Amino acid sequence: MAAGRGRTRRVSLPGVAELLRPAAPGPDGGDQRQASGRERHTQKITVYLSAEELLDLERARPALLRYGAAADRGRIVREAIAVLLADLDARGTDSLLARRIANANRAEPADADSEHHPTGTTESAV
Repeated sequence: MAAGRGRTRRVSLPGVAELLRPAAPGPDGGDQRQASGRERHTQKITVYLSAEELLDLERARPALLRYGAAADRGRIVREAIAVLLADLDARGTDSLLARRIANANRAEPADADSEHHPTGTTESAV
């Protein structure tokens, strides 16, 4: 790249209307929230998984293949997020995600930092 001609990275963020949209039906109420599927993704997050969680994710791939649904790790994660967020939208505190996180928070010490990368985890970009 020539000097002075650097690229500017512009990130497209959701607007207020998208963030405050009405609740979509959950998994039992239809597939209103869809995972993005096979397309170029411009947003990225890094998720730290335990070795067991990563192994579970890898085991899901051949399991899905047996059901005739081939998917890479990223697709599995995007689909799981879409399903859990649709359930959260539809059921709120009764959703699977809210109940699991609330139960986990009750079991953890009050000073636990959820963003901390504990020793012994495996980094995996999905």
